[in-house]
Amino acid sequence: MTTYTTAPADQLDGIQSVIDIAQQATEPTKLDPGHIYTITTPRGVHQVDLTGPEHTGRPGRKHGTTTVRDAESFLAYWAKHSDADSEVYADSDRLTVTAVLDAHTATDPRWAGHRLHLALRETTAWKQWLHMDGQLMKQEEFAEFLEDHLPELLEPSSADMLEIAQSFQAAVKVDFQSASRLSSGQRQFQYVETQSTKAGQKGQLTVPEVFTIGLVPFEGSEGYRLTARLRHRIGQDGLRLGYKLERPDEVRKTAFADVVKAVGERIDSTVMNGSPA
Repeated sequence: MTTYTTAPADQLDGIQSVIDIAQQATEPTKLDPGHIYTITTPRGVHQVDLTGPEHTGRPGRKHGTTTVRDAESFLAYWAKHSDADSEVYADSDRLTVTAVLDAHTATDPRWAGHRLHLALRETTAWKQWLHMDGQLMKQEEFAEFLEDHLPELLEPSSADMLEIAQSFQAAVKVDFQSASRLSSGQRQFQYVETQSTKAGQKGQLTVPEVFTIGLVPFEGSEGYRLTARLRHRIGQDGLRLGYKLERPDEVRKTAFADVVKAVGERIDSTVMNGSPA
């Protein structure tokens, strides 16, 4: 027969205390995200880091580069994310404006990993005029080019230039013999008809030697006037025509400088010449 013995009351109280402590030690501790905990276990001291985005549900800091295409978009993003220590750099060689939104302060380093990049994009019309700059085209091709770009023709007017283009398209069966410069600043081309019904009949076409076009270099930028000078060549393959733009690179630089000025006038930070590290 088994005999059971009852322990004294004061001894039972001590045993219960040991049981309570053991239970508390084995119960899991609730850890809140966003904190770092040091936990002691029988195997040693361990650190639990719950400050990462996988635990908090939000990034630890802003980072990454946002690229925009015009000054207004740049200013909108700047207004939302910049602070008193944000920096702006303009690179005239690359035609870019870059903001370091979390730049170092005067006394403390920062990540410098949150950036805003304005990369200007040239308009289609600008690229097309620059592509054909200095190239000689057949008279029909030159006429078609003028017709396709009537909105950019300022002086003479687009209507006058359309008439000139149509004259070149009509004069496809002629033999151009010479060209002379008139006192009015125009170029006059002499030709002889080669059609059987009008063979030998002479004629002439008068074209402005200088004309003015209006182009917007970058998307979202202002428009600028450029001077184009007529180029021509009369050879065995007939009359070829083209144009030469006066200093388009200077116009591009001016347009970029105006974009930088527009940005600088609407922010509190100085726009520095160069690029960030």
